[in-house]
Amino acid sequence: MSMSMSAVPVLSPASSTLSFTQTLQNPKPHHVHPKTLTPSSIRSSSSPSLVAKDELLSLISDQERGLKTEGNPSKRSKIIEAIEALSIVGKDTITTDSLLSATWRMMWTTEKEQLFIIKNAPLFGTQAGDVLQVIDVEGGTLNNVITFPPSGVFFVRSSIEIASTQRVNFRFSSAVLRGKNWEFPLPPFGQGWFESIYLDDEIRVVKDIRGDYLVVDRAPYNWTE
Repeated sequence: MSMSMSAVPVLSPASSTLSFTQTLQNPKPHHVHPKTLTPSSIRSSSSPSLVAKDELLSLISDQERGLKTEGNPSKRSKIIEAIEALSIVGKDTITTDSLLSATWRMMWTTEKEQLFIIKNAPLFGTQAGDVLQVIDVEGGTLNNVITFPPSGVFFVRSSIEIASTQRVNFRFSSAVLRGKNWEFPLPPFGQGWFESIYLDDEIRVVKDIRGDYLVVDRAPYNWTE
């Protein structure tokens, strides 16, 4: 059977170029809807995060806010491994929005200065109470606070700025050691950053510029000067 050339579709170079150009100029729309992750969604959607959270809280439960961990490198390594496992689960979350504004109470830390004060407070006839991180994102402030009940307190004021979805930059501005009827100003110095990951709506894990770690929960009260 013969077929005439007129019956065979022929695509000329000119028509081919035009067709390709039109495709580029009028691409098929493609819409991407980013997934919004919250502390609650992390907690409910990922069983590995629940396991890591339970393991972390179990590991720090008897560590006296980190005092016992100082002399136990093996325990410290296990706690940090649990924290790093949680940071992988929460790597896509936003932790520098308004939810960060709160009075956060220390549960455990590797920060030597805070642990030194907690450990040695009895030498000065007192006991360290709650150790707090008081953050106001909108106001751009951070107070690091160590209380000495019933009326003593040491706190360092800082200004903060949001650097990314999980990082906050800070700069110390002043420090105060205060008793019931007296106050002694101290010269602060330094600046740095910290990054946060939420374990759930109430518990947050922090890593700072020096590589120190901090586990905090939302205090049942708001601390003010």
